[in-house]
Amino acid sequence: MPTITLPPRCDRAAAEALLPEMVAGLGSGALHINARDCTQIGQAMLQLLVSARRTGDGAVIDPSDHLLETARQLGLEAELFDGVAA
Repeated sequence: MPTITLPPRCDRAAAEALLPEMVAGLGSGALHINARDCTQIGQAMLQLLVSARRTGDGAVIDPSDHLLETARQLGLEAELFDGVAA
């Protein structure tokens, strides 16, 4: 399973930079996304993560506390993370 590591600042520029790597990674099966260092996350990166989860074999996201809290506030926990009831 390929791994992609997100930067601390996950803004639009980071999403654009990581898009080709995510597309390539998802093309080879499930993808592991290491987001443990994420301290800021924007809409573009959230959209990319949701898309990664829904595409092909999907993605497993290892989140930071900040990403977990942001997902909870936006109602995206079940969409982004395994083992969370909708």
